[in-house]
Amino acid sequence: MIHIDPDYLLKLGEQLGVDFLDARIQRYHSELVVLDNGVVRELTVNEYQGVGVRVVVNGLVGYSSTNSLDKESIREAVERALKLAKAVSKHTFRVELYERPVSKASMSSSFQVDPGVIDISEKIELLRGMYTTTREIQGVASSLLRFGYEDDYRLYVSSRGDYVETHRKMIGAGARLIAHVEGVYESLNDAESAVAGWEFIKSIDWSEWIREKCRLVVETARARHVKPGRYDIVLDNDMVGLMLHEAFGHASEGDIVMAGGSVLGGRIGEKVASELVSIIDDGLVPGGAWVPFDDEGTPKRKIYTVKNGVLQGFLQSLATAKTLNQEPTGNARVMNYKYPLLVRQTNTYMEPRDWNPEEMIRDMKNGLYIRGRGALGGEVNPLTGAFTFTSGPSYIVENGELKQLVKGVMLSGLILETLRNVDAVGKDLVVRTSVFGGCGKSGQTVRVGDGGPHVRVRGFTIGGG
Repeated sequence: MIHIDPDYLLKLGEQLGVDFLDARIQRYHSELVVLDNGVVRELTVNEYQGVGVRVVVNGLVGYSSTNSLDKESIREAVERALKLAKAVSKHTFRVELYERPVSKASMSSSFQVDPGVIDISEKIELLRGMYTTTREIQGVASSLLRFGYEDDYRLYVSSRGDYVETHRKMIGAGARLIAHVEGVYESLNDAESAVAGWEFIKSIDWSEWIREKCRLVVETARARHVKPGRYDIVLDNDMVGLMLHEAFGHASEGDIVMAGGSVLGGRIGEKVASELVSIIDDGLVPGGAWVPFDDEGTPKRKIYTVKNGVLQGFLQSLATAKTLNQEPTGNARVMNYKYPLLVRQTNTYMEPRDWNPEEMIRDMKNGLYIRGRGALGGEVNPLTGAFTFTSGPSYIVENGELKQLVKGVMLSGLILETLRNVDAVGKDLVVRTSVFGGCGKSGQTVRVGDGGPHVRVRGFTIGGG
């Protein structure tokens, strides 16, 4: 493991006259295998290490980084950060950092078999086996199959005495399929990932998994579009997670609130959703991304941004917590050591209640069952809460039963209005993450998770296909 003495930073900070100094040290390894219609198109192993430093002097902040971990290189990085902080003194605002208790910890995510010791040929064969299955399904015109693995070690130290080590392994496989049926093309993108070791790959029957996805994309090519209009809808776990993360979660980030860009600004204590709705950000929920500490060494607490429909607070870093007069929540994150801190979500999900999903659909009688697998994303405006998403293949509900598969539908609305119209919340919590992507903000992508139980919303607007 990498070691940097916090006392060295403390003495360095004193020598240079800074008020606060911290460092984010990282060692990273990733693997990506891409099989394009049976041909290995990409086989990438990526490794790097380095340290990013932040200084605060008279309320001014400077960042710098280096890929060398010796003391002299770290000192030079600190001196550069100090020069940068002073250089922007007339062009930026001053910040204060919340003074939380000192953090000292060393944690690793759990795994049984280290994916790093599995030969790359076995990872290629995993995808080849999936490809063979795709060739058995009539109507599948093209397949792009992926295997991904990353090993991310981080150490946070500060001049206040913090020393926090985290070590995460993450793995997954997925597919992008294209069907061509009777002149119609349809695509489907899906994957399975976990914070785990090679045992996760062995726990799934990938031939059956890809066969199910192939049948779905072929069936969806034959399906019709839903007529635009207002419908009662039931959202599945994945669609709930996507909507909460994108349309609500970003609006709850403290830096967006501070900048005046959030529909939630100034509304703490207000009822912003149905009393059935409680929204959580939690770094350790099963199935999600693994974030026991953020990149400021703050423990990632389970945070209710909304509880029983009432807005409780926002996601915070040390700087935003001080400015907004709240406590830090462990949501200061960076993509890697080269980047400055941003307030980011970890795992965003709705707390489950007491409905069975089947009962929810039967009770709705007529409407739509909206599924998130294969969703194409969309657009969100955190200032207004307006959103547009395209779901994955979904179903028409008639007389309380799933009657007909339809192509992905376009969901448009205002997130607070949508949350106010929730009238049933399921008991079946599911949270998922992905090794193939994450959440993008200001040029940085970090691993996140999202999910929830099934949720029913009355009178929802469905756009044209």
